[in-house]
Amino acid sequence: MTKDLGVQPYLFPMPTYMIGTYNEDDSVDVMMMAWGGICAEDMVALNLEANHKTVANLKNRKAFTLAVPGTDTLKESDFFGIASSNKMTDKFERTGLHAVKSQRVDAPVICEYPLTLECTVLEMQDQPYGLRVLGKIINVLADDAVLDQAGKIDAGKLKAFVFDQMQHGYYSIGEKIGKAWHSGADLMKG
Repeated sequence: MTKDLGVQPYLFPMPTYMIGTYNEDDSVDVMMMAWGGICAEDMVALNLEANHKTVANLKNRKAFTLAVPGTDTLKESDFFGIASSNKMTDKFERTGLHAVKSQRVDAPVICEYPLTLECTVLEMQDQPYGLRVLGKIINVLADDAVLDQAGKIDAGKLKAFVFDQMQHGYYSIGEKIGKAWHSGADLMKG
């Protein structure tokens, strides 16, 4: 038996990404977002509400970082989703996290986040359903602690977490349970 829930944004998992930008006074702004992701080999799409301080920063600086937070920064990352830089000018400082200026784009890199995409703004599309920001990935930064022996990112070492829109929870991820393009290969025979 199934129950009809109507129109809801119920997909699981939803990502937890951290958008890093600079405010007009060069202070750091970070915002948690869940509605977006990779949309091409070298592009990301962010679906945002136009009234966010981050959106004004994206328009002004034409650059941002997009980071994957680890479970060790859950408290601070959640705070970045609660607090608005439009109302709280010391939002970043309250967390105790640290930032350095990206060497490639006009945006901050948050030192405590293990994986960061450095991006430039390609397009800001006003759509009937909201604002979509398309960004070009200029570079990817990864902390040595999340790399395997071959220098590739190990998803288990990221200690990332995802958002649950249905129950408003966060869930840690990282256990490998199969191999892409291999686990179902036996079904190709026949």
